[in-house]
Amino acid sequence: MGIDRIAVTGGNGKIGEAILEDLDTHGYHTVNVARGSQREEVSDEYRRTDLLDAGQVYGSLAASEADAVVHMGTVNRPTRSSGHVCYESNVMSSWNVLEAATELGLEAVVLPSSINVMGAAYQEAPTYVESLPVDEDHPLTPRDPYAISKEAIERAGAGVGRMPEAPQVAALRYPWVATREDQREEFVEQDRSLDGLDDAWHHTTRDVVFSYLDIDDGAAIARRAVEADFDGFEAFWAVAGDTTASAPSADIAEKYFPEAEIRGSLTGRESLISTDKAAELLDWTPQNSWTDI
Repeated sequence: MGIDRIAVTGGNGKIGEAILEDLDTHGYHTVNVARGSQREEVSDEYRRTDLLDAGQVYGSLAASEADAVVHMGTVNRPTRSSGHVCYESNVMSSWNVLEAATELGLEAVVLPSSINVMGAAYQEAPTYVESLPVDEDHPLTPRDPYAISKEAIERAGAGVGRMPEAPQVAALRYPWVATREDQREEFVEQDRSLDGLDDAWHHTTRDVVFSYLDIDDGAAIARRAVEADFDGFEAFWAVAGDTTASAPSADIAEKYFPEAEIRGSLTGRESLISTDKAAELLDWTPQNSWTDI
């Protein structure tokens, strides 16, 4: 069966709307499944839905006649809510989407994982980096509710992926997803040298292994995760091809990750996180860099 209709939860948000726009550009019929009033003008349909209500999720996906769903309707700023609220929102909304998609016979589900699945940015302990470049086999050591919820989302996706007749499930490990203006403000107009990095916003430095992603690339990988053909569940790093620093990657590794094992060469300003798996299974590679602005 082909995929013609794609539901996007959280299509009112920054990334969700970008995904809707990308899908629309590529000829898909789109359905925004979100809480509250519609705040975008891209989707072909809008279904107001409480994603923590399993019945509403099932009903909206069934009524939309979607062939696949990209789930982006989760908490993206855990500092604005308590731990249990963050965890419940992320994990239970994901489970409701997975369960409904399986029962309805959808072909593909895309889940919102994060760089935080490593244990990054919102915990007191520094991000544990065992080896570079980081790949999907790297150990995960989350310690805060947001990061733990991301690991739980991936575990749920893997479990559903083992079920007979289940949809293919992809979890995308996004870092900070930035617009061109975001990149201009945080990178182009700031000191991104080795000396300047110590004073930079922590969501762009060591805490996140100096990763980021252009919003157009973030939308494109979600579409490619729907269009791809693989069995069961897979997690993918979805990061830019370069770092957030102007310094060479080898110098960054030496200064900030001296204990990490270097597996392969770090040349130029290439990312310290590998996207080889996404290139192989999704036919996706990041196209945009902040240095092009």
